[in-house]
Amino acid sequence: MNIEEFRAELETRLAIEKQYLTQEASSMESQERLELLGEFNEKYKMLINRLANENGIDLNAVYEEENSSGHSDTHLTYEQVILGKTMSVYDKLSDELYEEITNI
Repeated sequence: MNIEEFRAELETRLAIEKQYLTQEASSMESQERLELLGEFNEKYKMLINRLANENGIDLNAVYEEENSSGHSDTHLTYEQVILGKTMSVYDKLSDELYEEITNI
């Protein structure tokens, strides 16, 4: 699984988690709803670990670009690359979640 496929799968699973948390928020007090944002952050981290395990990706291994000539001075781990490529997905969905739970 390449990084773009990983990002797409993560986005799908995170969107499902966001829907679940939005539904859960409707039966909570307003202060409790804000705690769901922290729970969403934990779900993001958990999903990255789960997807990595499902696809045999060692998050601590050095990421090797397929088109790299091998002369890169930067040695990023798979976890760092995945976080960099998926943070915009997380930001978008967490912003949506915030809007939805504060407007209930």
